[in-house]
Amino acid sequence: MVLLEKELVTNLKNINSQADINETRLDISDEELSRIDKEYCTYGDKIHAEPVPKVFRDCNGVFMYDTENTPFLDLEMWFASCNLGYKNKRIRDAVVNQIDTLPQISSHFQYDYKVLLSEKIAKANIKRFGTKGRVHFNVGGSQVIEDALKLVRNYTHKSRMFSFYGGFHGRTLGASCLTAGYRYRKPFGHFSEEAHFVPYPYCFRCPYGKKCDSCNYYCVQQLRRDFEDNCAGLYDHSSKEASLGAFFVEPVQGSGGYIVPPKGYFKELKKVLDDFGVLFVDDEIQMGFYRTGKLWAIEHFDVKPDVITFGKSLTNGLNPLGGMWAKEELISPEVWPNGRTHSTFCNNPIGMRAGYEVMSTFEDGNFESDVAAKGKYFLDGLKELEKRHKRIGHVDGLGLALRIECVTEDGYTPDPKLLHDILAEGLKGDLTYNGKKCGLILNKGSHYNNSITLVPAVTITYAEIDMALSLLDQLFTRLS
Repeated sequence: MVLLEKELVTNLKNINSQADINETRLDISDEELSRIDKEYCTYGDKIHAEPVPKVFRDCNGVFMYDTENTPFLDLEMWFASCNLGYKNKRIRDAVVNQIDTLPQISSHFQYDYKVLLSEKIAKANIKRFGTKGRVHFNVGGSQVIEDALKLVRNYTHKSRMFSFYGGFHGRTLGASCLTAGYRYRKPFGHFSEEAHFVPYPYCFRCPYGKKCDSCNYYCVQQLRRDFEDNCAGLYDHSSKEASLGAFFVEPVQGSGGYIVPPKGYFKELKKVLDDFGVLFVDDEIQMGFYRTGKLWAIEHFDVKPDVITFGKSLTNGLNPLGGMWAKEELISPEVWPNGRTHSTFCNNPIGMRAGYEVMSTFEDGNFESDVAAKGKYFLDGLKELEKRHKRIGHVDGLGLALRIECVTEDGYTPDPKLLHDILAEGLKGDLTYNGKKCGLILNKGSHYNNSITLVPAVTITYAEIDMALSLLDQLFTRLS
């Protein structure tokens, strides 16, 4: 791979410009933080997935910096919450301006950016889907899923939904009903409205043992057969009524391992859902905002959703905010009146201003073509790594949502230990790039705990992609 000289210089400058310790840092050691943490902090969040959590002190662009100012190239970007990179100046300046003008206001009252952000999203969807709709906000992804569940139940009067094996929609009680992993529900007792789960089109490991190029969407046809079967419990043929209200769909499965479905899959699935009166809810919380090269990942699959949920990178990580868009017939004031769902901070002005600036940034750029080109370049590099390393069983991606499956020597059997070791090794900060010590931040997601999910900022440069490929090559060479 050939680095563009200007990009390489910029890349090295970005790393070296952070060499001076930020004077605003707290004068407290990592060890002291760890001691206080062990005594006073809950272990109920994800920080303690490892015995000693990694401490970071600074960030910029696509890099995080530890206490020693070692740069770590971040290919996780806060679980895809920072698609436009850390410390993005345009968004940061807008947030500071909002703090200086109207940082707080009761959500009983109206103000400019809440209305203007809603308009931007609604008009973007008219352009993409030709459908009039409205936008409703809340403070994060799980809360937005809860709102979507209420919206569907309000409209259909059905309390159970469809979801996919491998799907993840959040950890609140309602969202946990849609999330496939039993481990998310196990500690909390019985979930009477647990979703009806069906297999995701995971073609590399097809649960039906089929081949993608010849199966004729066997998994979709199986679902249709279940609807047609009087004894399957999905449909009352006498009243022409489905027993479930909606199918909650990730267009590219996130925590399941960044699995990209076949091009025509969702179009075939939507036909079945339309035939039997089931709504299509598109969960874009992780894949939205040009992660895949489109504003919404579902655009790649020629499907018009009934509801879209979004969050994470709506504010580029600067404020907890999410939302849902729904077709007018589902969310008009007559159907979805005042107070149907609400939270104190759902329309907070700092989040609205950040979201407005994020949408404006995407409108002003060429992200569709840029992300497609960068994604192809990155995926081509991953395919080269796949050829060189037996322990890489499969690579795939859509835009800048990319995956690497770690396998044993046979090239297919999942190897979760290798995945764990690679993630831990990247956080040691002892890799090298152009003679400089650095680290690599990666994330995992998979049906079998063996896939690296790559979520770089959509602003990543080609030079930084080359750096990522070099560091990944070092990790697989070191641990294979």
